[in-house]
Amino acid sequence: MDKIAVLIPCYNESQTVQKVVMDFRRVLPEATIYVYDNNSTDGTAELARTAGAVVRHEYQQGKGNVIRRMFREIDAEAYIMVDGDDTYPAEAAPEMVKAVTEHQADMVVGDRLSSTYYTQNKRPFHNFGNDLVRFFTNNLFGGQIKDIMTGYRAFSYQFVKTYPVLSRGFEIETEMTIHALHRNMQVENVIIDYRDRPAGSESKLNTYSDGFRVLRTIARLYKNYRPFGFFSTLAAVLGMISLCFLAPVLGEYFATGLVPRFPTLIVCACVLVAALLLFISGVILSSQLTKDDRDFEFHLQQVQQWKNRSADPFSHSAK
Repeated sequence: MDKIAVLIPCYNESQTVQKVVMDFRRVLPEATIYVYDNNSTDGTAELARTAGAVVRHEYQQGKGNVIRRMFREIDAEAYIMVDGDDTYPAEAAPEMVKAVTEHQADMVVGDRLSSTYYTQNKRPFHNFGNDLVRFFTNNLFGGQIKDIMTGYRAFSYQFVKTYPVLSRGFEIETEMTIHALHRNMQVENVIIDYRDRPAGSESKLNTYSDGFRVLRTIARLYKNYRPFGFFSTLAAVLGMISLCFLAPVLGEYFATGLVPRFPTLIVCACVLVAALLLFISGVILSSQLTKDDRDFEFHLQQVQQWKNRSADPFSHSAK
C-alpha cells in the first residue's frame, strides 16, 4: 500500500503532463505518481514516464472509466486526484493530504470558485454552469460544497474503496460529491488558486453536452438517493394538475347534481391514482434505502479492516 498516491487521468495532455508530474514529485516526494492514459495520441504516456510517473492505461474512453480503473487498482492511505492540464497548483496538495491523514476527512475539495476561477476562466457559460450545479447539489442533498466540478480532490482509502463509479464522463465529479454527502462522509473544502490552461492546450469538456449530462446525473442521483422527495414531488404535481381540472366538474355537480363531462372526471381520477402510486413508491423506496444505508455502514467497517490488514500485514498473520 502506498502512503500517498497521486492519480492523474490524462487524454492528450502532452503540453503539460511533464510539468504536473514534476511539480507533484517536488511537493510530495514520498508519493507515488500514477498517470492513467486514456488513449492519447500525442505522446502523453511517454512524456509522463520520462518525468518519473508510473504510467498505466485505460482503453475505455471517458474520465469516469479512468477513475474506475484507478480506484480499483491503487491502494493508498491517502489519494490526490488532479487533472493533467496544469490548471491546479501542486502546492495545495500537502494541506489536502493532511486533511485526510490527520483530520479524518474522506474527501477534500480543491475549491477554485472562492479564489481565482472567475477571473482566470475565460468561458462564461462554464462559470454559470458551475454555479448552477453547486446550487442544485447543495440544496437537494444538504451540502456546503464550495466547488462541485473541481478536478482537484483528495480522498481517504475508505472513500475510494466504497465509491461505486457509475458515470463514464465528466459528470463523475458531481457523482462522487453526491455520494459523499449521501453517505454522511466527512468533506472539507480547501481554497486553491486556479490558472487557465496554457495557450495551445484545449479543454475536453463540452459546455453544453457535458453540462446537460451533469444536470441529468443530479436528477438521477436525487431519484436514487432521495426517492421520497423525488416521487412525492411528482405526486404533488400530478395531484395539483388533476385537482385543477376536477374543480369545475365538482362545482357543476354540486350546483346541478349532473356530471356532463365524464371524460374529464375519468382522466382526473386516473391521474389522482397515478399520483397516489408515485407517493407509495416513494415511501417503499425510502424504506429500502434505509436498509441500504445500514448495509453500507457494515461495508465501511469491512473496508477499514482491509486497510488495517494492508497497513500492518505482520500483526494480522501473527494472530
